[in-house]
Amino acid sequence: MRIVVLDDYQDVARSYADWATLPADFTVVTRPVTGTADLTALLSGAEVVVAMRERTVFDAQRLAALPDLRLLVTTGAANASIDLDAARAHGITVCGTDAPRTATPELTWGLILAVARSIPAEDARMRAGGWQETIGADLAGSRLGVIGLGRLGSRVARIGQAFGMDVVAWSANLTPERAAEVGVRAVGKEELLETSDVVTIHYKLSDRSRGLIGANELALMRQSAILVNTSRAGLIDTAALTDALDSGAIRGAGLDVYDTEPLPADHPLRTSPRTVLTPHLGYVTEGTYRIFYPQAVEDIAAWIAGEPIRVLT
Repeated sequence: MRIVVLDDYQDVARSYADWATLPADFTVVTRPVTGTADLTALLSGAEVVVAMRERTVFDAQRLAALPDLRLLVTTGAANASIDLDAARAHGITVCGTDAPRTATPELTWGLILAVARSIPAEDARMRAGGWQETIGADLAGSRLGVIGLGRLGSRVARIGQAFGMDVVAWSANLTPERAAEVGVRAVGKEELLETSDVVTIHYKLSDRSRGLIGANELALMRQSAILVNTSRAGLIDTAALTDALDSGAIRGAGLDVYDTEPLPADHPLRTSPRTVLTPHLGYVTEGTYRIFYPQAVEDIAAWIAGEPIRVLT
């Protein structure tokens, strides 16, 4: 049996789980997959594949081109990059893992603070021999607008309250009663954008939500406002965002997700002013990987035993 672990960019999968317990030929791919031909070549003869979140797409076309694949394990309990119906049609079992709810909200606040206080820029200035130049934004007494009040958004909202912020929230189906459970106030989307000093997005990407924040929405925001996205890149119109940053229409942005990942070296965001960019680190923590990889091994062992667990198909 051949097992391939994909997208282990930091080459750490071996250190987080005991793969030697599995009776198989074990291969780790530490670079991004560059396309369908590359993927089929990498997975030739592989019966089991472990996918790291949504880094590699497994759509119907790709699954049809992988006749040897029998088990696909994704880290996390869901993966929008896997066509579960197509997997089921091809007799491929898809299993998942648990995932902590803390890592991404923590990074969200890292980005908020980094943009609000210009931490990366001031750090670079210090190392170059300079001294203070920027004037930071205050969080206490300001308004935090949370778009999407689910598991992650709710945690971000509660941390905002600890900073002494007035927290409001919006989503398409958010009720005042649900917002009150988290201790925040539900408002309309336009009001959130017009009145918030920090806007943070924790929303599911779908055909309806794609481009949720475009040129019109950015125009509603305060010139002093910060926009943070640790959810999905498609929720924001990237071209409209770069225009807003270049023109100074908003104070700045903190981003962890991008339309193309890894982000191309010549992408305009890399030179956009007043931004803090992280390379999709939301779930990349010690605690998360101590769940992802050991449970992937458990999934494979259970499937080999004929009793698959955490099945998604």
